[in-house]
Amino acid sequence: MACVERNNKIMFDLVRQPGNTFCADCGVPDPDWASYTLGIFVCLNCSGIHRNLPAVSRMKSIRLDHWDDSLVEFMQERGNTVAKAIFEKCVPAFFYQPLQKDCMVLKDQWIRAKYERREFTGENEFFKQAYCSELFESTLWKKGKDNKQFLKRIFQLSRKDFTLRYFIKEDSKLPKVVISMKDLNAVFQPEKIGHNHGLQISYVHGERTRNLFVYHEKGQVIVSLFNAIRATRLAYLQRKHPTLRDNDLIPQLTRYCLKEGYMEKTGPTHREPFKKRWFTLCSMNRKLLYSKNPLDATELGAVFIGTESHSYSASESSGRSSRGGRWNCGIMLQTPDRQYVFMCEQHQEQKDWLEAFRKIISQPMTPEDYANEANMRRGK
Repeated sequence: MACVERNNKIMFDLVRQPGNTFCADCGVPDPDWASYTLGIFVCLNCSGIHRNLPAVSRMKSIRLDHWDDSLVEFMQERGNTVAKAIFEKCVPAFFYQPLQKDCMVLKDQWIRAKYERREFTGENEFFKQAYCSELFESTLWKKGKDNKQFLKRIFQLSRKDFTLRYFIKEDSKLPKVVISMKDLNAVFQPEKIGHNHGLQISYVHGERTRNLFVYHEKGQVIVSLFNAIRATRLAYLQRKHPTLRDNDLIPQLTRYCLKEGYMEKTGPTHREPFKKRWFTLCSMNRKLLYSKNPLDATELGAVFIGTESHSYSASESSGRSSRGGRWNCGIMLQTPDRQYVFMCEQHQEQKDWLEAFRKIISQPMTPEDYANEANMRRGK
């Protein structure tokens, strides 16, 4: 019993040492599980993924399980810092390293890439070469533009001309769409798409944002495509901005929305009925997009959000919706050209949207932002 208590105390001390206080895979603080075959400390969620890799990783609870002397000695020799130097020795700059908030398929494939496939140990360059190949091809299930049916489509990612194409059939000579890396963005949206491996690919088509919703049954296939897109985006940005460092370009590879959700919206005269719309707010391009449904292929419209010094503001709107709307928590978004009125269902949603709007308004505009604002105002 004394030996067991001593070993448990050693494990408690180990998990409090620098490097071990955060999950080795997603970075969440205070991990309480450990892989005694890899020598790492992980959180409860990541430990569940490790249990699916019994040939590579075996788990024990730091608090609930008994630890033998040999296992404790191994954990003392390893720990997260030593393991990171082994399994994350050669992670490419473009490869997405998920955090706690990210979806399960990203975390699952990150863990499998590190420990099962050993992609980043430096043993071989096969996987990195695959992500950075001149032509990366995947067959995915894609949602139809005007219906809910998913059909198989062939996607080709070209590093030669920095484009993503998709073909309706294997023997198609011409692609259905050619998307430039300049305008492309890919984010995982499993809940919105209704599939654990759901990926949303967005790009600018004319004056509108176009959305493709795709998935693949195998997590490795869809995450590999995602990282190949990031690799191609990085190569494109490196050519476009040769003086910038990779650290400055990496945040631009994937543009996550600041907030998404339903609000009710009225027309420009404020006398039109309120209609329920799906809104997406992106901080990187300072745009609020709206559509009828979350899975619509094309937006209905967009609002540029500038800074307070350029007459943009967001405030709580008093009064109840009386023109067909069901929701009563109002927001007023002021722009130089128009005053927008939105209604949220709950006060917390109203608070969250106001916080998101004000966050963008408080950020200084870049030369590219000024150009986007001018283009959108001319388009109106």
